[in-house]
Amino acid sequence: MKGSSEESIESVRPSNLQAFANISTLHGMSHIFAYGHMTFRRFLWTISFLGSLSLLMLVCMDRVSYYLEYPHVTKLDEVAATNLTFPAITFCNLNEFRFSKITKNDLYHVGELLALLNNNHQIANPHLAEAEVLTVLKEKANFQNFKPKLFNMTDFYNRTGHDISEMLLQCTFRGEECFAVNFTTIYTRYGKCYTFNSGLDGNPLLTTLKGGTGNGLEIMLDIQQDEYLPVWGETDETSYEAGIKVQIHSQDEPPFIDQLGFGVAPGFQTFVSCQQQLLQYLPQPWGDCKSTPIDSEFFSTYSITACRIDCETRYLLENCNCRMVHMPGTSTVCTPEQYKDCADPALDFLVEKDNDYCVCQTPCNMTRYGKELSMVKIPSKASAKYLAKKFNKTEQYIGENILVLDIFFEALNYEKIEQKKAYEIAGLLGDIGGQMGLFIGASVLTILEIFDYLYEVFKDKVLGYFMRKKRPQRCQSDNLEFPENPTSPGVTPNHAPRAHVTPSGVTRTASDSRRTCYLVTRL
Repeated sequence: MKGSSEESIESVRPSNLQAFANISTLHGMSHIFAYGHMTFRRFLWTISFLGSLSLLMLVCMDRVSYYLEYPHVTKLDEVAATNLTFPAITFCNLNEFRFSKITKNDLYHVGELLALLNNNHQIANPHLAEAEVLTVLKEKANFQNFKPKLFNMTDFYNRTGHDISEMLLQCTFRGEECFAVNFTTIYTRYGKCYTFNSGLDGNPLLTTLKGGTGNGLEIMLDIQQDEYLPVWGETDETSYEAGIKVQIHSQDEPPFIDQLGFGVAPGFQTFVSCQQQLLQYLPQPWGDCKSTPIDSEFFSTYSITACRIDCETRYLLENCNCRMVHMPGTSTVCTPEQYKDCADPALDFLVEKDNDYCVCQTPCNMTRYGKELSMVKIPSKASAKYLAKKFNKTEQYIGENILVLDIFFEALNYEKIEQKKAYEIAGLLGDIGGQMGLFIGASVLTILEIFDYLYEVFKDKVLGYFMRKKRPQRCQSDNLEFPENPTSPGVTPNHAPRAHVTPSGVTRTASDSRRTCYLVTRL
């Protein structure tokens, strides 16, 4: 009687998984793990659930794969402003050294570097020289009884470079007159150059309140072609062109005018319409910009030009044990011989052919200036005589040496070009959550239900096992077993033990066995 009762109880008692499935909020589980034997209806529910789960996994894998591509989008916005900081304007004469300022000692040391003398300190190509130039050059190249003196390349660049006070004929900024003192001297590969509104002279940065011509910088320059060195060969220190090189840049980056500048020719007034562009890039893994500070002893703010100049300086120090005049630092400046034999060839190779040594990343935040150039002829036939009289020059000289440069903002606004993350973790979780709700009707709380169920199973099976091992051993002798007495107090015939169901669906049953064990201790 007792055995048949227990078997019937075991056959109708639900398993832990069935109990969990019936209280779970996961759709379809109650139909799959229903009580009773497997039916065709339960089979269809199982196939449907597994199919939905498979589709969910495919969609989730696609979303995770897309997230790991770290896509980004570029946002372009045009922002109006009440005023704009005027950029730094750097310009260099394309001729590095004034011929009249070169002394006999200078010619002795740099004559071969400038292709004016051969290796025997004699005039290289006298047949190419004009009569006046040849006369002066013969006088300077007469080294009989000449004792060379010490020579310094930095002093040579400073002394023979074009002087802003002689080149600058007129200067206005926003209609107000400006002077040579408003320009800061800076050295580039073109030699002695000048920067307007550099921010390095202790003065506050200039701003502009309007766009258009007359609200920016306008300068008239004399390029002094009569001071240009005669070109008798191809060197890095001489130029075939006449005019100036100009770069418009922010005050946070040094000029890199030999690579990024644009030319302005004499005999023309050049109008440069600018628009400020603020660029914001994303770092890894969404983009490829550099967000860490610059590792340089020469510059405090990272920019591509600062990185390039720093890299070129280190390259020459490694290969030539010296630096060029325009390079930062306190290392030894190259001698004319080192310029000719090592520095110029090494730097040309680095710029033109070596693509691995100087790899400079784009900064995450940078300011750039878009430019539109236009020009008109100057002087006109009507103004040539007036300008010649005003500056005490000939009309031919005015036409060959005078240029006007007008730089202004097109409008009082700037472009903001910003990279943004196209797919972030919030979007990924939203997509996965939406697909979970669509395919299997699950949510975050459903996942918590599953973990809670697994915890209860673990606690009941594993922890319960160890707890039972720790309990004191009980006597299991059949001699101490009382027989089943249906009429005993508290025992009801055919009474089935209750199955206790935990909130997680784990069922626990109390045994109906009335066996009592006694521990007999002999004193």
